[in-house]
Amino acid sequence: MPKTQTNCPNCKQPVAVEVQQLFDITQDPLSKQKLLTNAVNFLHCPTCGYQGMVGLPIVYHDPEKELLLTFFPPDLNTPVNEQEKKIGPLINQVINNLPQEKRKAYLLQPQTMLTYQTLLEKILEADGITKEMIEDQQNKVKLLERLLSIQKPDRLEIIKQEQDQMDVVFFTILSRIVQSTMAQGDEKAQKELLDLQQDLFENTEVGKTIFAQAKETESAIKSLQEASKDGLTREKLLEVVINANSEIQTSMIVSLARAGMDYLFFQLLSDKIEEAKDETEKEKLTKLRDDVLNLTEEYDKRIQEEITKSKDLLEKILNAENIEEELLRNADSINEFFTQVLESELSLARKKSDLERITQLEKVMVILEQASTKPEEVEFLESLLEYDETADFEKAMASNKEKITENFMSILNNVIVQSENQGSQPELLNKLKQINKIALRQSMQAKFQQGS
Repeated sequence: MPKTQTNCPNCKQPVAVEVQQLFDITQDPLSKQKLLTNAVNFLHCPTCGYQGMVGLPIVYHDPEKELLLTFFPPDLNTPVNEQEKKIGPLINQVINNLPQEKRKAYLLQPQTMLTYQTLLEKILEADGITKEMIEDQQNKVKLLERLLSIQKPDRLEIIKQEQDQMDVVFFTILSRIVQSTMAQGDEKAQKELLDLQQDLFENTEVGKTIFAQAKETESAIKSLQEASKDGLTREKLLEVVINANSEIQTSMIVSLARAGMDYLFFQLLSDKIEEAKDETEKEKLTKLRDDVLNLTEEYDKRIQEEITKSKDLLEKILNAENIEEELLRNADSINEFFTQVLESELSLARKKSDLERITQLEKVMVILEQASTKPEEVEFLESLLEYDETADFEKAMASNKEKITENFMSILNNVIVQSENQGSQPELLNKLKQINKIALRQSMQAKFQQGS
């Protein structure tokens, strides 16, 4: 990705920034992700720590949604006719990249976005994420921040007042923040969040429901684990199902142990019904059999739907002009079902000796394997983080000078920015900054040696 040299607006020191002005999904399937996650056009100064967006004209193109959007930063104070001169070549590039039959009327009427935020909102809106949905999530995050900043008596009063905001989405956001904090090892923030979560579980209707469901699920998992200690037989599984205390527990057991609920399992349950002498017990077991049959049918239907979707996606990828681009374009839909379908189709193609299909399927397999492999720079950075002393950093980096590339420095700077934004794990951040300092020094020394 091209880099440009610019000066930090805070300390005026030169900073190399990855820049991109044209975000055309037809040419780069990951361009939308780059734009939405600030992966490009984002300045982080290693000298003073300043960070912010670089003001550049942008063109975004998504042919499937017939979106052609333009944005020109207002703070550049560029006259309209000059803006058109700079945006025009980018739009022409979009049109030239499309075959004649795919050039539609929307290309003649690009939509001008007045702010960077409205640009992002327009892209998300095309994915079904409306401005109202974004604002609602932002308000929920602000409410969480507010609740964390006040003492418990005041917190309980706010919880009482803001019950309408505390829906399933609100608890999902909180859960993700809790998981992220746990992963970062920030024990103080983790404790504060878990305390807040407990208050919400105890003092909101939605929280009480979610907590009860969580306990039911936990109980079902525990009962299955106990029954599996010496091997899970159909007889043991049947006892677990019979002893389930709620529909939630029964549903969870079915989803976890569907493979064991075969003809012999239901035959055992039918035998139990026949053996029952008490009419009430017989009715209870009969209802249980009907419920479990319905749950297994629903589970099988959902699984089949996922498999069908994965098969359709695989064929779409195989029929694309560029398999790699199509695979990247659908990266969010690649899951364990897709992998299973891919392996199954590859096995079938080998049995049929269909060489052309084998080649295509193996290409998809290779691309997926490459995508799941960590870049060499990431592995090198992870190896450095295992050290604790500056001298160890110096020695390891001096022995691997060839690995301290521009890409390594870019990855390192991005990790530093993320760590600073998260505001946690000060030891990790300190290590990263030490590595950055040594890498900059060694890089400068190498340049001086080349020039001498």
